[in-house]
Amino acid sequence: MSTRSWALVAAGGATAIYGLNHTIAKVVMPDYVGAFGFIFIRTAGGAMLFWLLSLFLKSEEIKRADYLRLFLAALMGMCINMLSFFKGLELSTPVNSGIFATTTPIIILLLSYLFLSEKIGTRKFLGIAMGFTGAMILLLYGTQNTTSAPNVVLGNIFFIINSIFFSSFIIVVKPLSEKYNTVTIMKWLFLIGFVLTFPVTIGEYTMVDWRNMPFDVLWRVAFVVLGTTFSTYLLNLYALRNLQASTVGAFAYAQPIIAIGYAVYTGNDSLDGVKVVACLVIMTGVYMVSKKNIKS
Repeated sequence: MSTRSWALVAAGGATAIYGLNHTIAKVVMPDYVGAFGFIFIRTAGGAMLFWLLSLFLKSEEIKRADYLRLFLAALMGMCINMLSFFKGLELSTPVNSGIFATTTPIIILLLSYLFLSEKIGTRKFLGIAMGFTGAMILLLYGTQNTTSAPNVVLGNIFFIINSIFFSSFIIVVKPLSEKYNTVTIMKWLFLIGFVLTFPVTIGEYTMVDWRNMPFDVLWRVAFVVLGTTFSTYLLNLYALRNLQASTVGAFAYAQPIIAIGYAVYTGNDSLDGVKVVACLVIMTGVYMVSKKNIKS
């Protein structure tokens, strides 16, 4: 296989892991591990794995001028982003989380317009409007609480918060990614994230009964740490080095399909007409904001 082919496989692999994660992590919560306890495991595991990997790479020193940006990136990406997503997943459903995940490109564009003065035309404005329309349909419709989804509306609100802060994280961390190696950035982000989230997550973590945890739950926890937290960053890095960013970004369209398909296939969620309409509206909005202008 060519380098490009391997890069496409890497991008596809990262997308598949993200898509499967919605259901795999959901099954664990809250009976075995609470949402915040999961973040303790994820930040601690991510920090240890990236610091271990850094031992085999050339050491880089973060410049003092970048300390504040590094802190803000950790606060947005490893704290608010992770905490809100897993809490939303605990309260809502895998299908909803998969659909809301597609709003990220729309929010990134909107934030870039508001704070970075990026120019956007009428088509992209309409795409933003469609994206939020689809999100509101899903938010207002999600009132059917179940045992596995005790507060769907609140969970969906957490998904929106997650999308906003993940998008903000992408914008804040971008200058750092252009100056430092990915492993250098990630080892510090996860370490800072672990410290910042510790007061919130330690309580639920201490309640985890590891001795009586079945294997079906243990492998899911390992998947979140080794797969969703660690491997995806490495796979995306390899893909970005060998493919155009737009090509890698196009794989985002597959994530909700994988997330929804796997959730329905495993019987952990169901799909109905309103969810399909909301997903299609959001995906159309994403397409409109992602499509390049014909005129330069």
